[in-house]
Amino acid sequence: MVSDTIQFLLNNKIFKIKNPDPNKTILNYIRNDLKMTGTKEGCAEGGCGACTIVLGELDKNKIVYKAINACISFLPILNGKQLILIENLSNGKSLHPVQEAMIKFHGSQCGFCTPGFTMSLFSMHKNNKSINNEIVEEALSGNLCRCTGYRPIIDAAKSLNNKNDLDQFKREKNKTIKLLKHIKSTDIEINNRGKKFFAPKTISNLKKILNKYPDAKILSGGTDLSLEVTKFRKEIKTIISLNSIEKLNFIKKNKNLLEIGATTSLFEFQNFIKKYFLDFHDILKRYGSLQIRNVGTIAGNIATASPIGDTLPLLLTLDAKIVVQGKKQRKTFSFSEFFISYRKTKLKKGEFIYSIKIPIIKDNIFKAYKISKRFDDDISSVCGSFNFLIKRNKITKAAIAYGGMSEIPKRALAIEKKLINSEFSENSFHQAVGLINKDFSPLDDMRASSHYRLAVAKNLLLKAFYEIKNKQTIRIN
Repeated sequence: MVSDTIQFLLNNKIFKIKNPDPNKTILNYIRNDLKMTGTKEGCAEGGCGACTIVLGELDKNKIVYKAINACISFLPILNGKQLILIENLSNGKSLHPVQEAMIKFHGSQCGFCTPGFTMSLFSMHKNNKSINNEIVEEALSGNLCRCTGYRPIIDAAKSLNNKNDLDQFKREKNKTIKLLKHIKSTDIEINNRGKKFFAPKTISNLKKILNKYPDAKILSGGTDLSLEVTKFRKEIKTIISLNSIEKLNFIKKNKNLLEIGATTSLFEFQNFIKKYFLDFHDILKRYGSLQIRNVGTIAGNIATASPIGDTLPLLLTLDAKIVVQGKKQRKTFSFSEFFISYRKTKLKKGEFIYSIKIPIIKDNIFKAYKISKRFDDDISSVCGSFNFLIKRNKITKAAIAYGGMSEIPKRALAIEKKLINSEFSENSFHQAVGLINKDFSPLDDMRASSHYRLAVAKNLLLKAFYEIKNKQTIRIN
C-alpha cells in the first residue's frame, strides 16, 4: 500500500498533509504554516540549536523522545511521529517542570536561544531518570547561547535530577501510543510540483524506486543533504529516504564481528561501540551534537565521503568493510578502496550501503583523537586513528589513518611501513613521524593551515605511543 499523505501527531491530534513539499523544512512548516513561532532559526545548518524540537517515536510500546534540528529536517520525516514544540510544554496555565527550572535559575536573557535549550532539556528529562554532568553536557552540546551564559542553564538542568516526570505527556502516554499505532504504516510516495519524495518500507521496494530514479538523492539521516536546500538554495528534485526500512536499522554481533545497519543512528551506534572501542565512542560523542546524532546515520557519514567525516579514519584503521546492495547482489568493499576522490566513492547509481562490518581483534590497541577549534559540535581540523598489534615489544601490525589531511580519509602508508616490525619505542615513533610529508600534503583553509595540520598529525601519533607505553590517557584541557 502506498500513500501520498504524511501523518503525524501534534497535541494528540493526527495531522495529515497531502503531497507536502519534500524540500520544505520542519522549521519553515511550523513557523509559516502552523504559525507557531516559538521555535527559532539561527544558523540554518544544525549548528546553534535555536530550532530544536522533539520527536516522539514509537519503539514497541514505549515512546522515545529525540531532540532534533528542525532547520535541516525535511517535512516528510514527520510521518508516523509525535511532534512536540515549545508551545506544547505548558499545560494550560501550568508551566512544565523544565520551563519552571529555566525561570527559577535565570536561564534566559535575550530569549532567542531559550526555546531550543528548553526543548533539549525536555528531551533529556524524559529519557533519563537520573541526571549527571555527562548527561547534561551531552544534552546541551548542540545549543549555543550568546548572552545568558551556560552556568544558570546547567544549574536548571541539574535541578531536574531525579525529579518526577509526571507531566501531561506521561499522563497521556497510552493515548499517544494508541494514536501513533493508528497511523497507518505505508510506503510514502510524494509528488509536489515535480519534486518527488519516496520512503519505502522494504528493501525490495527501495530497489524498484532506485531502478526507476537512479539519479535520486538518497536520504539516510539528511544532516548533510539538507544543506543543499538551506545553505546553497538548491532544489532537490527526487529524494529517496531509507529511514523507514526497519531491515536497515540493526546492530549485530557475531563472534568477532560487528555489523551495523545503514540507518542505525550515530547516537545508537555511539552507545553500542563503547564496550568494544572506547575511543570510537569518545569521538562520536563529539560528532556534531546530540540533535545531529539522533538523526544522522553511520552509512550517511560514509556515503557523503567527506574528508573530515569523523568515523571514516577510525573505520579505516579498524579494517572495516562496507556492504553495498546492488540491483541483484551485494558487494563488499574495504574502506581503503571505497573512496576514489573528493566526495566520490565506489557507489554506483542504483546502489546503496546496506551495512558496515567491523572486526574485533582483542589483542589490538586502538586509539583515536579529534582536534577541533571547539570541543563540542565542531568539525575536525585533524582526526587521527591508530590501531596497533604489539608482541614482545615489537610492532607486528600498524594501521594509521587521518581525516582532514587529504581529499579523502587516508592511511599513512609510509609511516605504517616504517613502524611494522620495528621496536615499540620512542625512537621508532620519532623516526616514523618524520615521514608524515611522504603521506600527506594538506591544504590551508579556514580551520587550519597545512603546517598546523602536519604538526598535529605528528603529535597525535606520538600521543598514541605515550598513552600505550604508560597505559594511561593523556588529557589536554
